[in-house]
This record gives sequence, C-alpha cells and structure tokens, in this order.
Amino acid sequence: MTTITNDQVKHVAHLARLAITEEEATKFSGQLEAILNFANQLEEVDTDNVEPTFHVLDLQNVLRPDTAEQTLSQEEVLKNAPVKEDGQFRVPSILGGE
Repeated sequence: MTTITNDQVKHVAHLARLAITEEEATKFSGQLEAILNFANQLEEVDTDNVEPTFHVLDLQNVLRPDTAEQTLSQEEVLKNAPVKEDGQFRVPSILGGE
C-alpha cells in the first residue's frame, strides 16, 4: 500500500509552479494514493502467457500497393493549359517580378 503525504503533494505542486491550499493537498494526496494503489494491483496480475498488445484493434494497411503505372505524356498534360511556356504551365508571378 502506497502512502502519499501532503508534503509530497505540496512538493510536486511547487515543482509545477502550482499554488494549492492545505485542503487541496489533503484531497489530492488521497486521490493519488488511490491511483497508485490501483496501479500496484495491476502488477499482481499474471501476464506470463499473454501476448503483448500494441494496439487494441487489428489494423490492416488500407492503401493500394505502390506500383509504377502508365502516366500522361507532357503533351497530354499541357494540351488544355491556357498558357504554357517551355513545356511547363505559365502562371502569374505572386512574389513580384513579371
């Protein structure tokens, strides 16, 4: 059974730059003690034959395989461009210049 004192709670509050009253220290020490006691109960569980769980759901990769496929030619890509120059899309400058 773990015991958390008011002084320990005040010390942690001081480290976290929190101002707490004596009543809050008493309240928090009881709550922290209950949390730590519950965690200690979990250590008593026999987990020797239990596989580690990395995620509670059985996740599968839902992405398609990354395979090379036929792509559009440069001419096909640029055929509907309103303005093209040197085999590229010509767009207005947004940083100055032209």
